[in-house]
Amino acid sequence: MADILPDRPGSGWGHKTEHRARVRAQIVLWAARGRSNARIAVEVGVHVDTVRTWRSRFADLGLQGLADRKRQGRPTAFTALQAAQVKALACQLPAEAGRAAVALVVPGAGPRGRRARHRALLSASTVRRWLDQDALKPWQHRSWIFITDPGFRPKAERVLDLYARTWDGTPLGADEYVISADEKTSIQARCRCHPTLAPGQARAMRVNHPYKRGGALTYLTAYDVHQATVFGHCEPTTCIAPFMALVAQVMSQEPYASAKRVFWIVDNGSSHRGKAAADRLVAASPNAVLVHTPVHASWLNQVEIYFSVVQRKGVAPNDFTDLAQVGDRLRAFEDRYNATAQPFQWKFTTSDLDDLRARLDRHTADHPEESSVALAA
Repeated sequence: MADILPDRPGSGWGHKTEHRARVRAQIVLWAARGRSNARIAVEVGVHVDTVRTWRSRFADLGLQGLADRKRQGRPTAFTALQAAQVKALACQLPAEAGRAAVALVVPGAGPRGRRARHRALLSASTVRRWLDQDALKPWQHRSWIFITDPGFRPKAERVLDLYARTWDGTPLGADEYVISADEKTSIQARCRCHPTLAPGQARAMRVNHPYKRGGALTYLTAYDVHQATVFGHCEPTTCIAPFMALVAQVMSQEPYASAKRVFWIVDNGSSHRGKAAADRLVAASPNAVLVHTPVHASWLNQVEIYFSVVQRKGVAPNDFTDLAQVGDRLRAFEDRYNATAQPFQWKFTTSDLDDLRARLDRHTADHPEESSVALAA
C-alpha cells in the first residue's frame, strides 16, 4: 500500500473523487508508511481524533470500514397520505381544485407545535420532487379525436392504396399520378424588435421574443407523392378560387396535363369539401380525380409531412420584415427541396389500419360512453 501512496498529500487523485473518501484514503495510506496520528492530522488537515477513528475502523473492517455507516436520518415532515393528497391535487385542473396552490401543515399544539407547522409548510421543491419521483407530469396533456366517420375504413383504405400505387385493386399505370394537396394557413411575418444574433461557440441563435406583426398569408401546396415534387404558391387567404388556381398550376403542365388520371388527395377543408368540389375539379381537369381523407384524418395526407419540414427548416425562426420576404423564403425553400428530395417512406398500410381499428373497437367496448358512432365494417 505504501508503494502507491502519492508523493504529496492531495496529489494523484481524480478530480471527481469525493473529498471525504479522499481524506480517509490518505489517512490510511499515510498510516501504512508509519506516520504518527499527529503527523497525519497535520498533513491531511483534520483533527487527530478523526485520524484515530478511521485508522481504527480500517483495522477492524478493512476497506468497508471507510464507508459511512447507515444512519436513521431526519424524520419525514409529511406523511404518505399528505403526499398522496398533493399528487391527487396536481392531477386536477386549477378550476376543479378551486385554488392555485395548497399548503399542508403537520398537526401539533402549543408553541412547539406552531413552530413545527411553520417549518413543515409545503414548498414548491417538495412538490416537484414528489411528482418527479412518481413520474407524474400533470402540466402536460395530449388532445385526441375519436374516429366518428362511418366511412372511415373505405376512405382511409383508398388513400393508403394510392400510396401503394393501387386503385380499386388495380395497379396504377406509368401515366397515372397521385397528388397530395392542402393549405398551410396563417404564416405570419414577425418583425423582431431587435436583430437576431447568430449562433456562437456553445451558444444557440438568439431570437428576440417581442415582435411586430406584418400580416399573414396562406401557402397552398400540391405534393406529388411518388415523384417528391412540390408545387406551391402563396395567397392572402384560402377559399375555392386559390385552391382551383393551385389545381390549374399543376394540371397545366406535363406530365399531368396529358396523364390518364391524376388523383388529388385532400382533407375536408372548406375549399375542397364534398361532391361539389369533386365536380369543380373534373370540370377544370377531366383527368383529375378528387379523393377525400376521412373526417379528422388529415394525418393520412402526406403533404402534412412536407408542411412540417417547411415549418422547421423554412419558416423557423420566424423573423421576417414583411410578407414579401415570407413568400420569397417559401419559394426558395421549395426550389431547394425539389432539387434534392426523395419520396417519403410511408409505412402505414391497410394492415396497420386494421390493427388500429381493432384497438379502437376494444377501447369502445370497454368505454361505450366515449363513442356513440360505430366504425363501419
